[in-house]
Amino acid sequence: MRELLLEIWTSVRRNKLRTFLTGFSVAWGIFMLVILLGSGNGLKNGAQSNLGEYAVNSITVRGGWTSKPYMGYDKWRRIQLHDRDLEILRNEFPEVRQIAAQAWFDSNKAAYGSQFMTVTLCGSLPLYQSISGLKIARGRFVNDNDIQLYRKTVIIDQTTEQVLFPDGESLGKPLRIGDATYTVVGVYEGNKNRTEPVCYIPLSTGRLIYSADSPVINSVVFTVEGLHTDAQMKEFERRLTRRLAAEEHFDPEDESALWIENMMEVYKTISMVFGGINLFVWIIGLGTLLTGVVGVSNIMLVTVTERTSEFGIRKALGAKPSSIIRLILTESVLITSLFGYIGMVLGVAVMEGVNYMIERMPPTGGRFDMTVFTNPTLDLSVVSSATLVLVLSGLIAGYVPAYRAARLKTIDALRYNK
Repeated sequence: MRELLLEIWTSVRRNKLRTFLTGFSVAWGIFMLVILLGSGNGLKNGAQSNLGEYAVNSITVRGGWTSKPYMGYDKWRRIQLHDRDLEILRNEFPEVRQIAAQAWFDSNKAAYGSQFMTVTLCGSLPLYQSISGLKIARGRFVNDNDIQLYRKTVIIDQTTEQVLFPDGESLGKPLRIGDATYTVVGVYEGNKNRTEPVCYIPLSTGRLIYSADSPVINSVVFTVEGLHTDAQMKEFERRLTRRLAAEEHFDPEDESALWIENMMEVYKTISMVFGGINLFVWIIGLGTLLTGVVGVSNIMLVTVTERTSEFGIRKALGAKPSSIIRLILTESVLITSLFGYIGMVLGVAVMEGVNYMIERMPPTGGRFDMTVFTNPTLDLSVVSSATLVLVLSGLIAGYVPAYRAARLKTIDALRYNK
């Protein structure tokens, strides 16, 4: 093995510039492959981050606008959901498990001491927090006692806390929102993509203060179980639409009257999109790497041509074709793996550097927040796949030159360049 490595080193030293330029093309190819894979991973993580920890088996239902007349009602009528629709879901659909509802109220000025800002109020039921994956940083969310006793409690986000309570001590403090005073009982990790903070209050309290205790709700969110196929989910949505259509008096075939957002379908769509992106990235990256592999193959062909007489002498002294093949393939794999490993390390380092800067970048709080691109680092399986690609590339690059060297006849090799 030592003699083999010494022979390879001697060959590389004779063609230092050519070997370096060829190796650089391999390093650049694997570097770009890692960068592309990391960027695709960052986009995927950003999309999942924006979705938050929403229950995958959850469905959100909202009222829309009718697009056709029905049973004496004109079209372009606003469909509103009510408390009775929650009871229908609980009692008539055995697939439904957890249920929550929300009602949105007008924006109001929130003030504490001399600090103030504009916030949006959302009346919510307790289970919304677990279904939506809302992360509570401190304190708690709305509970059943808040609903039953019409408590004036509020859960604010971290941005609101930073503005109104610079000292970070908001729990238990009175917060004036509009003409009402609430007690802060929780702080949650806000959605950085919202342009206006949302404060959650008990649904019963919000209705009593802002909508004359109206039973209207803006959205219903619930989880389902036992629906394992697309056909089962479509059938459930069809039954749900028909039942609510009968209750709220709209045409069951009117697709704009009821908006149903199925998180299962959202996750499937995102998975398919990023699966396609990953496939595209691998194709582009491997295409770039192929350029370097062709370069390695060419340099090995030149090496075989220059060492034809040497191979003839080896054969005359009893060397087997397999030993010559091993020599060529080993040199090819070493060149490809060494420079490819350098490119891979540099690519991983760049992605780690980008991730380091993103993690320390202060949130902008706007729609162009960097949450669209999060954690572009690569996991061990991707790095292992890239390493396997390197080894295979070296074998592919050296196969043709090695096969050509092994087929040389001893007498022809000895006469070469004579």
